[in-house]
Amino acid sequence: MRKPHQQHDSAQNLLDAVASALNSFPVQLAPQQPHSILIALSGGLDSIVLLDLLHRLSATLPIQLSALHVHHGLSPNADEWAAFCQARCAHYQIPCAIQQVTLDRQSGLGIEAEARRLRYQALLDSQQDLVALAHHQDDQAETLLLQLMRGAGVKGMAGMAEYDQDRRLIRPLLNISRASLAQYAQVQGLSWVEDESNQSLDYQRNFCRHQIIPLMQQRIPAVTENLARSSRLMAEAQTLLDQLAQIDAEQYVRGDKLNVRGLSKLDQARAQNLLRWWLAQQQMHMPNHAHLQEIMQQLLSAQADKQLQILVHHRQNVGVYMLRRYQGYAYITLDGATCGDTLMWQGEPELRLPDGSRLIFEQVMGQGLALQRLPTQQLEVRFRTGGERFKPHPQRPSKTLKQLCQEINMPPWMRERLPLLFAAHQLVMIPNIGVAIEWQAQPQEMGLVIHWQSRV
Repeated sequence: MRKPHQQHDSAQNLLDAVASALNSFPVQLAPQQPHSILIALSGGLDSIVLLDLLHRLSATLPIQLSALHVHHGLSPNADEWAAFCQARCAHYQIPCAIQQVTLDRQSGLGIEAEARRLRYQALLDSQQDLVALAHHQDDQAETLLLQLMRGAGVKGMAGMAEYDQDRRLIRPLLNISRASLAQYAQVQGLSWVEDESNQSLDYQRNFCRHQIIPLMQQRIPAVTENLARSSRLMAEAQTLLDQLAQIDAEQYVRGDKLNVRGLSKLDQARAQNLLRWWLAQQQMHMPNHAHLQEIMQQLLSAQADKQLQILVHHRQNVGVYMLRRYQGYAYITLDGATCGDTLMWQGEPELRLPDGSRLIFEQVMGQGLALQRLPTQQLEVRFRTGGERFKPHPQRPSKTLKQLCQEINMPPWMRERLPLLFAAHQLVMIPNIGVAIEWQAQPQEMGLVIHWQSRV
C-alpha cells in the first residue's frame, strides 16, 4: 500500500507530466496571450481527471477553461451524466455547456462511429483556441490493435496525435496509463460516472480492452506501453511519408489538381503515397487499399479521351465526391451540390456559396473591378443560365462564356457552377476570368479583386 507522501508525489508527477505536455505543443502558452481550452467532458474517469488537472494548472499556466458535454441520448442515464458534468464544473467555477445531438441511424457508420462523428463535430464547432481530449496510453494501444485487425497502413497505425494542428485538438494524457489516472482520482477523492456500454463486448474496442489486452498482459505486462510506443514510431514514419509526398507534390500537384502523367513516372508505392496525400489534402475519406489500387489503375490506364468518373466518397447531406480526369489532371468533384439562387455581396471579405465554394474579396489599387463605380457598393451573384457573352479584353471581341472557360482550361463540370457578378443588371466580372472593360479599375482607382475558390 502506498504511503500518503508517495501518493502525493505520484499525483504531483502526473500534474508535472500534463504541464510538460501542454508546454511541448507547438502552440506556446505565452503569458501575454492566455489560450482558451475547451475540455471534452463525458463525465467518465478520464475526462474528470483531465478536468481536475487542467483546473489545477490554470492557477499557474495562462489558460482559460470551459467544458462541453455532448448528450447523445443513448443511455437512460444520459440526463444524469449531463447534470453531473454541470455540477463538477460548477465546483471548479468552469463554464460547462450541454449539447444534445440526434444520431442518424441510417448513416451507414454504425452507432459508435456516428456518435463519435457528432461528438467531434460539436467540439470542433467551438470558437476556443484548443480542444482538450482525455485519451490516454491505453486508448492509444487499443487503437493500434483495432487498426491492425482492420489491415490499416502506417497512417492508421499511427493512432491519435498528441497535437492535431488542423483540428486544434490536444491530448495531454496520451502518454499516461489508465492505471495512473485511476490512482490520481483515488488520491484526489474524485467521483465520476460509469457508462454501462463500456462493458459491452459488442463493440470492438471493448473486446480489445476487456479480452485481448488482459490476455496479452499475462505474458507481457508492459504491452500497452509497448503498443503505444509502436504508434509513436508509426507516426514518425508517417511524417516521413508525408514529407516525401510533399516533395513529389511540388512537381505534380497544381492547386487542387494532380498531374496524372507525373503520377505514372513514380514507382507504385511512391505513387500511391502521393495519391493518399493528395486525397487527404482534399479532405476525402481515405479509401482502403483495394479501392486505392483500383483508383490508381483506372487513372493510369484509361484512355486520354475517356470521361473518367470514380466514386471516392459519399458525405451525408452534402453529396457524392467523384474523381475525374481532364486534360491530363485528376480532380475531385462534388456531385449533387446545387448552385442555388441569386446572392448579394454587401462588402464582406468572403462569401460562401451554396455548393461549398467561396468568393474571396480583396481591395487592390488599380486592379480588378472599379469599386467607386458600383452604384450601391453591392454586387449580385448569379449562376450560368446559357448564352452569356463577355468582353474582358479591349482588343478582342466579346466571347461566349464557354469559349472563355475553354481558354483557361476550366473543366466542364466547373463551368456550370461558375459564379457571375452583376452590377446594375450588367455582367461586370467573372472570377478567375476577368472584368468587363468598362468596369476595370484604372491605375489610381481602388479596385475589387475577386477570387473563386472551388473544389468542384
